[in-house]
Amino acid sequence: MAYNILLMGASYGSLLASKLLFGGHSIHLICLPAEADLINSEGFEVRLPVRGRKDPVVLRSRNMPGKVTAGPAAGIDPKNYDLVGLAMQEPQYRSPGVRELLDAVAKSRVPCMSIMNMPPLPYVKRIPGLDYAALEPAYTDARVWDSFDPGTITLNSPDPQAIRPPDGKANELMVTLPTNFKVARFDSDQATAILRQLEKDVDAARFDTPEGKIELPVKLRVYDSIFVPLAKWAMLLAGNYRCVTEDGMRTAQEAVHSDIATSRAVYNFVFDLCVKLGAKPEDLVPFEKYAAAAQSLVRPASAARALQNGAPNIERADKLVQLIARQKGLSHPAIDAQVALVDRRLEANRKKAAAA
Repeated sequence: MAYNILLMGASYGSLLASKLLFGGHSIHLICLPAEADLINSEGFEVRLPVRGRKDPVVLRSRNMPGKVTAGPAAGIDPKNYDLVGLAMQEPQYRSPGVRELLDAVAKSRVPCMSIMNMPPLPYVKRIPGLDYAALEPAYTDARVWDSFDPGTITLNSPDPQAIRPPDGKANELMVTLPTNFKVARFDSDQATAILRQLEKDVDAARFDTPEGKIELPVKLRVYDSIFVPLAKWAMLLAGNYRCVTEDGMRTAQEAVHSDIATSRAVYNFVFDLCVKLGAKPEDLVPFEKYAAAAQSLVRPASAARALQNGAPNIERADKLVQLIARQKGLSHPAIDAQVALVDRRLEANRKKAAAA
């Protein structure tokens, strides 16, 4: 069965879209006008490394069974779609137009799948036993999530890493770490059935090469546990946010491996916190596996790059984890120091923007 899928965000969204198009689905991307014009006239392309091949394969949306279109947030009726994906950075959801569309998505009760590092507040509400109001300071604007029923939203862990090629156009994406998307089921069996169909479609995809059809990396994996996508938290706090330094940034590889003992301590602290929340150890990823993957992360994380570029707001999964840990009577000095550093850097950016 072919679905109509709305993806809010074309940068990271085009990576997931490139996999779903194999199933013949129709995908509409919400993005900036220049991006939309390029995608509508040329489609998009994703360069994907495949083990055993010297050069990456290039997935061109125009050559795939599904159909892709793009446009602005205005004038969209979510009820025309079977599934909505949230693939923008969390601060962008309070932007004019995007905010209104997000609210319409919530009220439509169409199944909504976040692909953000920062889990939407209504998804966090699927984790029992927390004071959710006390977590709101971690969000740029917690009110944008008010209309959601937690049962209609799920989280898809954005484990695969991708960037815009430095020499590329706005409709091009290059995958740097071809790992799997890991999504938790919805409360509803009917909505979860959509995810399971998409999982099968991605599994069945084959790519034509001169030597024959090949299987591609970056699968979609559906899990019954709501905690599986939270495996990303330990990675974010041990790697991504530690790319932020007092006066600049460093690569994720340096953040993890320049002080491996602290990286391991932070990672295992977050791992243990997730277990206290209800995760099973097998839902999560052991530190050694993450540390090995981090060897290939030779760019600063997106949060660090955004801070360096003067962003007044970034996703604050670091603060969210800190606040959840406090509710459990836990803290870690390295996490507290890193959260305080990011706070200072953001405050400096806001002052600079206000003075401009």
